[in-house]
Amino acid sequence: MDGLPDQLVWEILDRITKTTDRNATSLACKRLYMLDNEQRHSLRVGCGLDPVNEALTALCIRFPNLAKVEISYSGWMSKLGKQLDDHGLLILSNYCPSLSNLTLSYCTFISDAGLRHLTSCSKLSALKLNFTPRITGCGILSVVLGCKNLTVLHLIRCLNVSSVEWLHHIGKLETLEDLAIKNCRAIGEGDLVKLGASWRKIRRLQFEVDANYRYMKVHDRSVDRWQTQQVPCENMLEMSLVNCIIHPGRGLASVLGHCKNLESICLDMCVGIRDCDIINLSQKSRKLRSLSLRVPSDYSLPLLMNNPLRLTDESLQALAQNCSMLEEIMISFSDGEFPSFSSFTLNGILSLVKMCPIRKLALDHVDSFNDNGMEALCFAQHLEFLQFVRCQEVSDEGLQHVIHFPSLRTLRLVKCLGVTDDGLKPLVGSQKLELLVVEDCPQISERGLQGAAESVSFRQDLSWMY
Repeated sequence: MDGLPDQLVWEILDRITKTTDRNATSLACKRLYMLDNEQRHSLRVGCGLDPVNEALTALCIRFPNLAKVEISYSGWMSKLGKQLDDHGLLILSNYCPSLSNLTLSYCTFISDAGLRHLTSCSKLSALKLNFTPRITGCGILSVVLGCKNLTVLHLIRCLNVSSVEWLHHIGKLETLEDLAIKNCRAIGEGDLVKLGASWRKIRRLQFEVDANYRYMKVHDRSVDRWQTQQVPCENMLEMSLVNCIIHPGRGLASVLGHCKNLESICLDMCVGIRDCDIINLSQKSRKLRSLSLRVPSDYSLPLLMNNPLRLTDESLQALAQNCSMLEEIMISFSDGEFPSFSSFTLNGILSLVKMCPIRKLALDHVDSFNDNGMEALCFAQHLEFLQFVRCQEVSDEGLQHVIHFPSLRTLRLVKCLGVTDDGLKPLVGSQKLELLVVEDCPQISERGLQGAAESVSFRQDLSWMY
């Protein structure tokens, strides 16, 4: 070992991914210990850090080149010792000059004063906060103003971030590339307009509204501040919107129609989404590769059958015609769905499979997909992954077509009532599938899976039926 150059030893250490193995290796000899100290760039600590400030100081001195630090107190109880507080962030800012990525999870004793210490971290480019209840908009603003190189900002369940002035300043800086705001109750869709010119730089957006809190504020009109406008989103690659309200021609609707480089989009329980929104998306985002669509049950109520808000096959057909690179499709209807009022027909779903190179198809509670759809999938040349969750119109007759799917490697069945062991018999001994997963299907037994794939997984919990 002594004859090896430092660069080669660093290469060896880089290939050790498990922290426990890395720690054990560094104790093998003094040279490995010293080289590991110099090369260690990431650190994850939490409840075992006690006494917290002394232990953190010792770690920062031992590893002077730390660039990525994650502090998580998930599962913390008072008997486990004190949590990291504002002084801990002062230690990081003093001893970690290379700090560029910081994640704080369940750090309930860190406040705005602690975040202000981070303004001296000139290289900080990524800050992720998950359930830090003492932090407010003032603390976020201090980081935004002090850390000019901030490109990644994640705020998850930061319940006291009510001021959104920091969004306005991010808009001025035009450096942010990855923004996630999830279940921050005081931040609504209308507040995103403050990003201004920063929309042009953002490559990844995750925005999730707390559904329970939203329903308590049914008269919230914050989006009225976001007038109809052209939103520059040329660099947007990934977008996820959960429990959002899509208003016609403005707000997030205007964003959907201006993402020409978008590759992945998730629209989960977004109220107000219309065919024209999906059509505009398909016409502009021709590089789209992945679409996940979970539709609120409100779309399927009889009173809304003629309502223009109800999505139809026009959306799917537009995607099939315009998005020739589409590879992954996930369609789900919420638990309140009435099967007879399904928004999408079998023909609409099959149009995607026929015209796009679909590799992954996942359907949840889509009762329009039946045995005829399974027969049609025999011509899906690219399909490798197929998942059915609560698709009760697929029976053994349809399942027996799986043996003829040209490229299928993975099949997952969850809470499907119409399939039995008989439907899997053609697969037994065929070596067709690499993985078969069956969960909570009452008529399929563990014995029925044996030999149906190279690897099988079985679980049965029927409590969902009662």
